[in-house]
Amino acid sequence: MYELELQKIREAELIRRADRERLVRAARLARRDARRAARGSVRQEGERTVSTDRGREHFTHAA
Repeated sequence: MYELELQKIREAELIRRADRERLVRAARLARRDARRAARGSVRQEGERTVSTDRGREHFTHAA
């Protein structure tokens, strides 16, 4: 009986861990998609400028 109880506890812990890992993976994918969408909207606006400490602006380098 003792081994059966340990197995049930272990099984429940593995299920909780798998659920937690799926949740973390989904959150990472959502953040990545949000960043990509934000970058996509910047790219659609055209070339963006970068401000320097001296107040001058210049275009970013092309890749």
